[in-house]
Amino acid sequence: IEAAALLSGLARRWEDFAIILSMLLLNAFVGFYQERQADSAIEALKRRLALRAWVLREGAWQELDAADLVPGDVVRVRLGNIVPADLELAGDGALSVDQSALTGESLPVAKAAGDAAYSGSIVREGEMTGFVTATGERTFFGRAARLVEAAETRSHFQQAVLRIGNFLILLTLALVAVIILNALFRREPLVETLMFALILTVAAIPVALPAVLSVTMAAGAARLAAMKAIVSRLVSIEELAGMDVLCSDKTGTLTKNQLTLGESFPLAGVAAPELVLWAALASRTTAGDAIDEAVLAAVADRAALAAFEVLGFTPADPARKRAEARVAREGVRWTVTKGAPQAVAALCDLEAAAAAEVQAATEDQARRGYRSLGVARREGDGPWRLLGLLPLFDPPRDDAAAALAEARAMGLSIRMVTGDHLAIARETARRLGLPDAILRASEAFGGRMDDADLAAAAGFAEVLPEHKFALVRALQAQGHIVGMTGDGVNDAPALKQADAGIAVSGATDAARAAADLVLTAPGLSVLARAVEEARRIFERMTAYATFRIAETIRVLLFMSLSILIFGFYPVTPAMIVLLAVLNDLPIMMIAYDHAPVAPAPVRWDMRRVLSLSCVLGVAGVAASFTLFWIGRDLLKLAGPTLQSLIFLKLLVAGHLTLFLTRGDGPPWRRPWPSWKLVAATEATQLLGTLAAVYGWFVPPLGWRLAGFVWAYSLIWFALNAALKLATARALRSGTGAHRRHLLRVGRWLGPGGG
Repeated sequence: IEAAALLSGLARRWEDFAIILSMLLLNAFVGFYQERQADSAIEALKRRLALRAWVLREGAWQELDAADLVPGDVVRVRLGNIVPADLELAGDGALSVDQSALTGESLPVAKAAGDAAYSGSIVREGEMTGFVTATGERTFFGRAARLVEAAETRSHFQQAVLRIGNFLILLTLALVAVIILNALFRREPLVETLMFALILTVAAIPVALPAVLSVTMAAGAARLAAMKAIVSRLVSIEELAGMDVLCSDKTGTLTKNQLTLGESFPLAGVAAPELVLWAALASRTTAGDAIDEAVLAAVADRAALAAFEVLGFTPADPARKRAEARVAREGVRWTVTKGAPQAVAALCDLEAAAAAEVQAATEDQARRGYRSLGVARREGDGPWRLLGLLPLFDPPRDDAAAALAEARAMGLSIRMVTGDHLAIARETARRLGLPDAILRASEAFGGRMDDADLAAAAGFAEVLPEHKFALVRALQAQGHIVGMTGDGVNDAPALKQADAGIAVSGATDAARAAADLVLTAPGLSVLARAVEEARRIFERMTAYATFRIAETIRVLLFMSLSILIFGFYPVTPAMIVLLAVLNDLPIMMIAYDHAPVAPAPVRWDMRRVLSLSCVLGVAGVAASFTLFWIGRDLLKLAGPTLQSLIFLKLLVAGHLTLFLTRGDGPPWRRPWPSWKLVAATEATQLLGTLAAVYGWFVPPLGWRLAGFVWAYSLIWFALNAALKLATARALRSGTGAHRRHLLRVGRWLGPGGG
């Protein structure tokens, strides 16, 4: 448009120059405002996902935003945390840190006092404190992040949009080249031809396509944030709308994650209160661990607990599966541990009868929905002695069963994936109304089952991080769009691999960083609302893509054929710019339109979009040529008046097309268009009508001809609606016939032939 303004100035067509320049400035302002709105929404979402850090300030530990850290602060990091700044580690203990994203090292790196822990690395094991040495852009991560920003990923929808854009660009350039060659052959003024060709190119090529899609997704992301679902990657909205398999973690997602102790199972003459006391000694009051809190809350004799001196503590991690403490009282030292029964029992030299008793007790508690916690101790360097089992109960969330039923009604297949004992997983599945044919991960993965069998399983128990990752890969290999929920560092690889990684409420920093969607409200009921909104957003984006292709075909093909066949420019350059500006506001309102919620997962259907777009586009060309014939041959209109007539028809009919591309049904079917879309469409149609009637920027048309254009456009709107419904029916029946043909071929091939 800038080049067209320059050419109009060189040709001394000052009226066109002023019109094009003013429209250019208005268009630039609208684009700037919309992009600023989208950027502001995204920044607000990012601020809600800001990292937090435990900092020692004024003699007390407190949680602060990582952005508030300064060099010299004392920070505590633990399993699952993302290191919030560059640290110099100090004190007792050790860390295992994953810094592969920064240094390329494939294995976690052991860190001890005096070592540096880089901002952005992930704590895999251990817990330590450290002094902040650098923050922000001065950190190792900050320097690397500037290079990472150059990376770009594209979703399925982005790739489809790029293909559409490239197709329209090539079509436009080819037809514009033909127009220029035709003008040269007819010896028309070159400057005017170039100016028209430039503006026609701008009008035809969907330059606003990425911006409109970004605004649509940003507006949808803001609505999701209000539902307590924060989108960390906008393009993941399309993946969420197409998600057909949901792999759900159990603890904290399907259950309350509020552990309480049940009736204890002491061994070898140990009393129940004593068993709880020793378990409490292997717990910490400052860690905020749910198991530790449940055990400590059950201690009856606080004085007895305070009589012990804690000499050292090793927290639990995914590999050891148990915590260990060294304690002393009255000169006698003990080592006490608590954790997974199989891990604790392995320390003790149990006889066969005792091992069988422990195994039977563990399985009995599991069948009743309890998670067992083994407790053992040893005095000095003596042998370990198993003290007993403590049952922990994490009941299903009150809304979990209903949320899962709703998800299944929306076409999602649910897979429960948990690190818990097999019996616990099966009992929880039964309570939630899920299939209880849960498999043990160790028996399913590692080449024992192929991808098809893994994808067909109801769920898995006793999983490790690599199992979750492998399950997502197996489902994707079978053509599924996979969602994965999780909250721990062990979920991060699977969350990153999934098409829609979903970090649930209370997730670790590592899980949130790997996820595409972060739920800030407990449970999965929020997810159903998020999927509904994602499907609405997808429908809006599909509607816009259909409209944009149809409009390009309608305008470009009509103008090109008019010039080539009749040697007549149906609209002026100023009219094209005015059309582009008046189109902007209604197009942007698509982001706020009411859209239907698909009853099943949705995927980008290029066949449907292109077919419907081409039908509506070609019908629009036929309508424009019919009006051209009426105006030129029947009404005997002069050239400038005929151009105004065509301009108003392109505006009115084009805006009405917005209502035709809303879904497959008729335009009068619910959900009705939003008032924002209707108001923006009618306001711009009215403004364009007044411009045509009174001659603002275009030759005056008068009310009689303007009324005729409106009536003509409404008649074609009804015809196009019928044509659209017939096209949609043909596409549906064609898809059904195609599927029936495949089934016949499969039956002909026989067993195994499918």
